[in-house]
Amino acid sequence: VMYKESVGTGTPTPVTPEMERAKRSQEICSSVLYKENIGKATPTPVTPEMERVKRNQEIISSVLYKENVGKVTPTPVTPEMERVKRNQEIISSVLYKENLGRATPTPVTPEMERVRRNQEHISSVVYKEGLGKATPTPVTPEMERVRRNQEQISSVLYKEHLAKGTPTPMTPEMERAKRNQENISSVLYSDSFRKQVQGKAAYVLDTPEMRRVRETQKHISTVKYHEDFEKTKGSFTPVVTDPITERVKKNMQDFSDISYRGIQRRVVEMERKRVDQDQENLTG
Repeated sequence: VMYKESVGTGTPTPVTPEMERAKRSQEICSSVLYKENIGKATPTPVTPEMERVKRNQEIISSVLYKENVGKVTPTPVTPEMERVKRNQEIISSVLYKENLGRATPTPVTPEMERVRRNQEHISSVVYKEGLGKATPTPVTPEMERVRRNQEQISSVLYKEHLAKGTPTPMTPEMERAKRNQENISSVLYSDSFRKQVQGKAAYVLDTPEMRRVRETQKHISTVKYHEDFEKTKGSFTPVVTDPITERVKKNMQDFSDISYRGIQRRVVEMERKRVDQDQENLTG
């Protein structure tokens, strides 16, 4: 108070850009000098004791915070409050949609479908990679008993919430009406199918995108065919060997040997020579 009494009245001066610059420079210099005065520190590892103290401090802070909170009076949620809440949500949704600009819809092309499926596969793979290893536990009879009891309790609680109903007998008239309704539905479905679909072909524009997809599908089919062929190459299917198969196989082998080695030609030549020799012996 004495200090302020001795201070006279002053003339206020406007804050010029030069003063703002000097003020910022002074703050930067103060920060630099503060950091220069700080010496080098030795990092210490976080021990379990430090972790325990930290958790205790957080718990104490939470308890002190709750102690400082005064007592409040709970108010029931009235229908009027529910109505105001729903209106507020609707207003927020409307305002959010009003801030959105106009967009140009783009058709979903086969390429976009392929990219979306690949992204789903990648997401599934990444999700499974992030899962840690688990220890499988066998399903014991006790676990089965508890699960069955839980299902029965859930069924009982569900049935308790159901109101009582009046059973009505299924009369022949009701059965007849039910069958007639099914027949009418079937007739109407068949009539609409014959009028709209049957005998008509579906025309699809042959766009460059469709041609590219068709060519890609052909290449994929060719690659898949060659892949399956390479996998099955060199394998064989065993068959049962019976006497008839053995006889046919031996005959085929004989025919192949005769054709390959020229045995039939040699037999004919030997037979001709034998006939000539017999004739010479008869004439001589």
